[in-house]
Amino acid sequence: MHADLLTADVKDKVEIRDVAVKAYKIPTDQPESDGTLKWSSTTMVVVELLAGGKTGLGYSYAHESTAKTIQADLCELLLNRNVMNIPAIVADMKRVIRNQGMAGISMMAVSAVDIALWDLKAKILNLPLCTLLGQRCERMLVYGSGGFTSYSISQLEDDMQRWRSMGLKHVKMKVGREADQDVRRVKAAREALGTETEIFVDANGAYSTKEALYLAERFADQKVTWFEEPVSSDNVEGMRTIMQKAPPQVRIAAGEYGYTPEYFKRFVSPQAVDVLQADATRCGGISGFMEIGLLCDTMQIPFSSHCASSVHLHAAVSLPEFLIAEYFHDHVRIENMLFEGNIKPENGQLEPNLALPGLGIKLKEQDAEKYKLN
Repeated sequence: MHADLLTADVKDKVEIRDVAVKAYKIPTDQPESDGTLKWSSTTMVVVELLAGGKTGLGYSYAHESTAKTIQADLCELLLNRNVMNIPAIVADMKRVIRNQGMAGISMMAVSAVDIALWDLKAKILNLPLCTLLGQRCERMLVYGSGGFTSYSISQLEDDMQRWRSMGLKHVKMKVGREADQDVRRVKAAREALGTETEIFVDANGAYSTKEALYLAERFADQKVTWFEEPVSSDNVEGMRTIMQKAPPQVRIAAGEYGYTPEYFKRFVSPQAVDVLQADATRCGGISGFMEIGLLCDTMQIPFSSHCASSVHLHAAVSLPEFLIAEYFHDHVRIENMLFEGNIKPENGQLEPNLALPGLGIKLKEQDAEKYKLN
């Protein structure tokens, strides 16, 4: 059913008839760590909304209690609501979670539902989500993201070469667990990649301001062009100092842990980063991600997405200041395993499938079942 053939009644009102929420825990393919955390599995919370004979899919990489929050606090609110009125539904969800706090698990619950709402609305209208949002460009540039601090030098070199063999021109590695080894690790990555691939580094807030400034100079010697969370993202003044004093070719990036517009405004006025990041599975779904993207447009600051590339693709190609997306090893692996229609990069870019409505992805129920949490 094409959008131009929809009756006025269908266009005006399509009620949500069912809400399904599931959590899956997927082991990593080997132990992983960054500058401040170690992990051996990833949990994905999936929301499916049924309306108008269509199913909308949303998800967040979040603790399994996020699923319980959706079931306990949001399901009743969603039933019989008009999926065409997403802003009204989102406003009501935020009112419901007010006393739990507008961040963390409660906002990841709202984010997963919001993504499902947009996917559902686009499917009902039989449109790719980027068409519904207003597509501005054809493709989303991505960078390969891995290079965990748990990797040996040889594993790191293999990982860098794997991304390069996929045609990616930008690759990110983790730093910060052993600061005295990081220059050596970055040099090994540079040798493995050659001179044509840009290297990004991500400290996940592991350094002090002075350490970060010192290492920014050393990393610049290896032609590093991106330094993510050199200090904790809570340390906005430290981030601003590093941005102002680091070598000009090294862009400072942060923002992935943000949940509300107020959080992101701290980074852009006065400017504390060269590139602002956001994660739709945390910051309020497609609605929140688009809002932050338009903030970047207003402030003329490049915008980047964190992980979950299947969620971000359609929104990214609809935003004016979008620069590049993270193509994260764990999430790429999971989304290839558990979603039909997942897009793979060509020449370092993802291109949405305009032949499919919504996000263009569908959960492989049988493949996911063995990872399901009760």
